[in-house]
Amino acid sequence: MFSPQWIQTFLALADTGSFTRAAIRLNLTQAAVSQHVRELETQLGPLLVRHPRALELTPAGESFLDYCHEVEQAGRRLKVRLADADAHRGEVGLTTPGSVGLAIHAPLLALQAENPGLVIRHRFAPDPEIIDALREKQYDFGIVTLRPDDPRLSASEFAEEVLELVVPAGQMVTSWDDLARLGFIEHPDGPAMATRLFSRAFPGNPGVRRLPRRGYINQVGLILDAVARGFGFTVIPRHARQSFAEAAAIKVALSGDPYPLWLVHRAEWPLSARAAFVAEHLREKMHALKERRTGP
Repeated sequence: MFSPQWIQTFLALADTGSFTRAAIRLNLTQAAVSQHVRELETQLGPLLVRHPRALELTPAGESFLDYCHEVEQAGRRLKVRLADADAHRGEVGLTTPGSVGLAIHAPLLALQAENPGLVIRHRFAPDPEIIDALREKQYDFGIVTLRPDDPRLSASEFAEEVLELVVPAGQMVTSWDDLARLGFIEHPDGPAMATRLFSRAFPGNPGVRRLPRRGYINQVGLILDAVARGFGFTVIPRHARQSFAEAAAIKVALSGDPYPLWLVHRAEWPLSARAAFVAEHLREKMHALKERRTGP
C-alpha cells in the first residue's frame, strides 16, 4: 500500500522535525522528501503541520507514525525468522504443559546463557490450547500428553511422564470413597489426568466429575500448595511434584505407568535449525533427568 521509501521518509521527518535534516539523513533532495509526503497525504489526508521552525504531526500523522514503527519492527522480526542458517541465533517459540515447563525451565535458561543470540519464548498451556496455537502457527513446536490426530501436525516421542495421585501428608487413599472424602484440587489438565490414572486404579469408578471439587488452580507451581494445606488431593505429573519445595507436607498415594510425551509441530515444513537445536537439547536433558531418577 505504501512505498517502503515513503515510510522511511516519514520516520526521518518525525525524528528530525525538518525536511532539510530528513533529506540529509536519507541522502535525498528536499524535493524528493516533499514528493513522498505529498503521495502519502494524497491517500491519508494531512499528516504534518508546517511551522516556520518545526513540524507538528496531525492526529492522522501520529497514527501513521505508529503504523510506520509497526512495519519497521515487523521487518526486523522477519529478518530474524528468516536467518535460519544459524542454529544458535534467532527466536524460538515453544509451548508446553506446566509440568513439563517446570522440568525444562532451567535447561532453557542455561541454553540461552550459552547462546546469547537465542531468544526463547516459552508459554505454559494445557494440551488443547497447545494444539490450537500450533495450528495457528503461533509457536515453532509444542509438547503434549496425547498424540494429536491431525494431518497438519507432525508428532514424535519426546520423553516419558508419570502421573501421581498426591494427597496431604498423613492421608491414606485405598478406595474411591477416600477420594470423595478428600475432594479434588482441580487444574486445567486435572480431569483428563485423573481419568487416565483412575481408570486402572479404580475400575468401574463413576467418573472424576462426580468427585467433590475443593478448588481450582491454573498455575502448576501453586497446585500443590492447596494439597499441602490439607484442602484435598490432586493428580499431577511427577515432574511437577518433584519441583514442589515442601515435600514433607504431601504424599504420593498412587503412581501410574509411564506414558509418552509428544513433540509436535506443523507437518507442512520442517523445524527451523534453531528450533530443532532447542528441541534436541531439551530431549537430551529430559532423557538425562529420567536416567538420574531411575538409576541405581
